[in-house]
Amino acid sequence: MLLQETHRISAYVEASEPQPNTILSQVLNHSHPFIKTHISFALYCTAAPLVPTIKHSSMASKRAPCISSLLLCFLVASTCALKSVPPTCKRIECPSYDVVDQGNGFEIRRYNSTEWMSTAPIEDISFVEATRTGFLQLFDYIQGKNTNNETIEMTGPVITQVSPSDGPFCASSFVVSFYVPKKNQADPPLADGLHLQKWGPTYAAVRQFSGFVSDDSLGEETSNWASAVDQGRKADPTSAYTVAQYNSPFEFTGRVNEIWMLFSQASSNTI
Repeated sequence: MLLQETHRISAYVEASEPQPNTILSQVLNHSHPFIKTHISFALYCTAAPLVPTIKHSSMASKRAPCISSLLLCFLVASTCALKSVPPTCKRIECPSYDVVDQGNGFEIRRYNSTEWMSTAPIEDISFVEATRTGFLQLFDYIQGKNTNNETIEMTGPVITQVSPSDGPFCASSFVVSFYVPKKNQADPPLADGLHLQKWGPTYAAVRQFSGFVSDDSLGEETSNWASAVDQGRKADPTSAYTVAQYNSPFEFTGRVNEIWMLFSQASSNTI
């Protein structure tokens, strides 16, 4: 069984800057706590850079006078920044987006409408195990276990939407999703146990981190976020978030992962 799963997973291997400070300040001042929570997390960044810097520090210094002191306290604590496009997206199809703002270690993206094939909620205490379970269901789907018996091209990223539990020993809820390629979006095949999610125009506050995602490393990421939100924004630290993974299990270097905080265009009248 283990060998069979290994072969199945191994097939996985085969297979922009307009008035940034205005947008950020408007979003951060929005009255809805869900939006504040999401942007607050995106502004938090660990002290050590995990990915190469794409903006010279002088750019940040030029922006500093225009940023409120409350926002600045999040930015000056770190020097890490995002890669413009995950390298995997040069090899396989990924959803397109525009970067509408960026800072030290975060960026705000605007995604157009997208479609995702998603699992039913998976209850588990482990992000890694839940994502593995969901990915194997989606892998069967793209290998032809669908209503059209159609093989579908691998895309990126594989995302896991996380609804955290209320306690450390309680199961959280995870929904694992596969981005439907554009050529299949008009009439995507369906499958038992999976459902189609259609996203309208969506904004995402994105922070990247490297390496393999483990329960411990993800716990540290979310703990840091919760601390920053609790101290700076006083928003609910258990809001749902999405983890995006771009690499196969057999890529050991240059791994790119992202945490997304999603909010729709309709959620804010300031963008």
